[in-house]
Amino acid sequence: MVKPDPIELGLFKSAFHSIAEEMGAALRRTSFSPNIKERRDYSCAVFNATGDVVAMGDHMPVHLGSMPMSVRAAVDALQFDLGDIAILNDPYAGGTHLPDITMVAPVYVGKKLAFYVANRAHHADVGGMFPGSMGICREIYQEGVRIPPVKIIRKGKIDREILGLILANVRTPEEREGDLTAQIGACRIGERRLQEMAAKYGVAVVHRRMTELLDYSERLVRDELSRLPAGEFSAEDFLDDDGAGSGPIKIHVTLKLSHKKAIVDFTGSDPQCGGSVNAVYAITWSAVFYVFRCLLGDDAPAAAGLMRPITVIAPSGTIVNAHPPAAVAGGNVECSQRITDTILRALAQAAPSRVPAASSGTMNNLTIGGLDTRENAAGKPFAYYETCAGGMGARPDRDGVSGIHTHMTNSLNTPVEALEYFYPFRVRRYGYRAGSGGAGLHRGGDGLIREIELLVDSQVTLLADRRKFPPYGLAGGEPGACGSTTLVHRDGTVVNLPGKCSLEVHAGDRVRIESPGGGGWGLKNS
Repeated sequence: MVKPDPIELGLFKSAFHSIAEEMGAALRRTSFSPNIKERRDYSCAVFNATGDVVAMGDHMPVHLGSMPMSVRAAVDALQFDLGDIAILNDPYAGGTHLPDITMVAPVYVGKKLAFYVANRAHHADVGGMFPGSMGICREIYQEGVRIPPVKIIRKGKIDREILGLILANVRTPEEREGDLTAQIGACRIGERRLQEMAAKYGVAVVHRRMTELLDYSERLVRDELSRLPAGEFSAEDFLDDDGAGSGPIKIHVTLKLSHKKAIVDFTGSDPQCGGSVNAVYAITWSAVFYVFRCLLGDDAPAAAGLMRPITVIAPSGTIVNAHPPAAVAGGNVECSQRITDTILRALAQAAPSRVPAASSGTMNNLTIGGLDTRENAAGKPFAYYETCAGGMGARPDRDGVSGIHTHMTNSLNTPVEALEYFYPFRVRRYGYRAGSGGAGLHRGGDGLIREIELLVDSQVTLLADRRKFPPYGLAGGEPGACGSTTLVHRDGTVVNLPGKCSLEVHAGDRVRIESPGGGGWGLKNS
């Protein structure tokens, strides 16, 4: 066996990564919705001919770790031809939740299928009971249109019947069509770049470098695991509730570390619940992928080989591996964060000098929808979705960062200018929530305060957590402050809202979100 040339391997690693990044840039530029264009709620990746991920863009961890399962579902379900592109969003087929729509494209070199590319983007509405498709539902059928693997492009031509079926089930069809078209274009960018690479180096060489990258990522993680102490390390954490009458909800994990191997066992976690915070297996796998990727250096490839030494045990029918017809909208955004918190809490026992305290632990999902009845808006439907950043947990060697998206999310905020331009809102306040980070030798980052005034009557839906169980500190550090949400009526009356709720709000009312701070690390100097 010929040992791979490290310089060539590094060049190809960067080339594959640049393809995923260029796909993301094209998707961002051509999309319609602020959620994709401004917040960058999307992800792109490159796969080999057997569907193993080779490179990921620097996008959303919760998307990227799970996307290979959607690619596998599409490959298993469909017979791809030259020019095809598949679409799917089924959480029980490798997806995350219904707003995250995935496209998978085969890449042919000549007449032979040589690679795949894929992207996933969060659409601001995919139908269902609540504008924004992120409400407190009891079953997946209430959450929006559910798309199994089907072809939206057949031999280079769009299937207008499939597209029409999707657009007939959403509140904002023009915006959805624009974002779906942007995803198709991103696939074509990835396809073209891989074909150019194959033409330059030859398909055999590109395949060989992909295989070497998979093996290299495996060696890196095995080497990292060999430095951790052998043993079993357990931890648990809780979701506040499911918004439908159940809670708290326990997530339990045991890390079983041995020489160059790891078992991540979620036995002992609570059963799946009646609300929408259930996580499918792809989410749990994605969180494990993320945590162990964080142990590696910044230049390590985020490739499928990383998970070869790691076994994930997630009992079926539990909060970390729900089965149909469980509602799952919040599993992607809230349960994923708590799974990550729990794994890191266990890992801190094995590597106390490397693991930060808990970050805010919630994406503070806010969706607002209705009819824009302002004079120039002609009563058109609108659907706004955003996650609100919080405090990063303090690290063993420094403070946490304030007002930042952490762990399973890697999005930005919607700028105030864009928010007020696209939607019937006025931003009354946006700033740091001083003192919300936990105290310690190193202090947790502060959360944010965001207050939005509604200019038309709207339905507001909140899907948030860490309202009862604060982000934990480590090594003697204090926990961060819990989050809160209030509704300020136009007459000045203030109402505290639960973390998960949906309500009708009138023009002139204001929604105020205060996101949690990060936990502190270490005992504060006396």
